[in-house]
Amino acid sequence: MELLQSYFSDSPVYAMIAALTILVIVACFANFVVKRLLLRLIRHALRMTPFGNDDEIVSNNVISRLANIIPAMVFTVGIPLVPAMPETVTAIIRNVASAFIILTIAMAICAALDVVNTLYSRRPDADSKPIKGYLQVLKIVVYLVSAILIIAALIDKSPIILLSGLGAMAAVLMLVFQDTLLSLVASVQLSSNDMVRVGDWIEMPQLNADGDVIDIALHTVKVQNWDKTITTLPTRRLISDPFKNWRGMQESGGRRVKRAFFIDQNTIHFLTETEKAHLMKFSLLQTYLINKETELDEWNKMVRQENDEAMNTRRLTNIGTFRAYVFEYLKKRDDIHKDMTLIVRQLNPGAQGLPLEIYCFTTTTAWAEYEGIQSDIFDHLYAIMPEFGLRAYQQPSGHDLEKIQLSVS
Repeated sequence: MELLQSYFSDSPVYAMIAALTILVIVACFANFVVKRLLLRLIRHALRMTPFGNDDEIVSNNVISRLANIIPAMVFTVGIPLVPAMPETVTAIIRNVASAFIILTIAMAICAALDVVNTLYSRRPDADSKPIKGYLQVLKIVVYLVSAILIIAALIDKSPIILLSGLGAMAAVLMLVFQDTLLSLVASVQLSSNDMVRVGDWIEMPQLNADGDVIDIALHTVKVQNWDKTITTLPTRRLISDPFKNWRGMQESGGRRVKRAFFIDQNTIHFLTETEKAHLMKFSLLQTYLINKETELDEWNKMVRQENDEAMNTRRLTNIGTFRAYVFEYLKKRDDIHKDMTLIVRQLNPGAQGLPLEIYCFTTTTAWAEYEGIQSDIFDHLYAIMPEFGLRAYQQPSGHDLEKIQLSVS
């Protein structure tokens, strides 16, 4: 630069222009060397490692972002050497270049945090303990610090002066970052208590969420509903509001069937000898009928000593036998869990008939298979019910009323 100044001693403006031109050429050359040569060498070296061929990691461009610092450093170092450059312009260019360097480093750090999240998400326990929320907090801290340093660089003041004024702005910052702080606390509680994981099926009717959790971030939790829509929940609402997590069902290996069908109470009666003989042909009922007949005979022997009237004896009913059949039928099915609760019970009768409820667990938790198993069970039971002299109840329809009218006329 001194050589240019002496060469253009009579024209300082030309010396300044020549120096700026050289500075720009040097910055461009440095940028070319770093990005075309040095970066290629670094990328070639990285390909020797397991992470070098990972497109998801390489796409974060951490090294490429850091390479942008070199031209700015050239301007920061070289601009004070330009002759005849006004001090104000020199200070502005130097400060802007310094601010650019700070911003570039901050963006590179955040990109590196994305790489950390990508690598961590591949761990087997990543779904149960996600760190995305914590990394987002670190990003906020990085950008806050970089913002303070950028402002200090632009006004050419020490960042300590700016930090000393933050004490007075603490209340304002608390209001500005209120949601962030609440979300941070909620994320910590969700993670530490293992309340929600990526892949969990959660149900939150008050926010129209019913589906799988696909993302847990600092401020939001994304749920893909069964109709393929996306519901975005504020993270703090999972702490303040109740929700149902179906993970326990999925981990147990069985999904509950709890469903009743209604029996016409007018069809309930004691079994006749002909009906007993017919039902004895059912392989599922043979053991039950033999044991039950033995039990009833022993009971009735004591009763007949006092009174031989039929109304004082115990007899088999079609509803009780049907309930035993349903129980044995469920026990024989391979898709019904044998180690979990299995109950066939009567509920309180009402105007729609006598509810007979099935309470059991399937051996699969997959939705489609579960619905198929449940439908198969009730298809069979509705079809086999007339064999026991029973009839399912349903409210009279127009066809039923038409039949009544025809029978009356």
